Amino acid sequence: MSTFSIFLVLITIVCFLLIVVIMVQNPKGGGLSSTIGGSQMLGGVQKTTDFLDKSTWTLATILIALILLSSLSFTGTLSDTDSKIIDNMGTSAPNTTTPVAVPAQNTPAATNPVK
Repeated sequence: MSTFSIFLVLITIVCFLLIVVIMVQNPKGGGLSSTIGGSQMLGGVQKTTDFLDKSTWTLATILIALILLSSLSFTGTLSDTDSKIIDNMGTSAPNTTTPVAVPAQNTPAATNPVK
């Protein structure tokens, strides 16, 4: 497994986690904070909002770093240089016996004015 494939798997996992964290949040304050139901769990509503905010920024930073690192590890092995069609076109000589079609010249039609 190449390093680029490893980066793709990590990017996919981080994207999934980022989607989950963003979907848990509610801009009107009714997300995860309202379903907990009090200050007994997870240190209260304010701490939950702080945790979701910090985790969003952390996951976004990790995602950007993984994307930049994956672009550095990409070797370009998926290019079209190994294509058999390009190899076949390069080895065959151009066909010089077939005449090239010449486009017909367009002459304007004579117009008769209507009286």
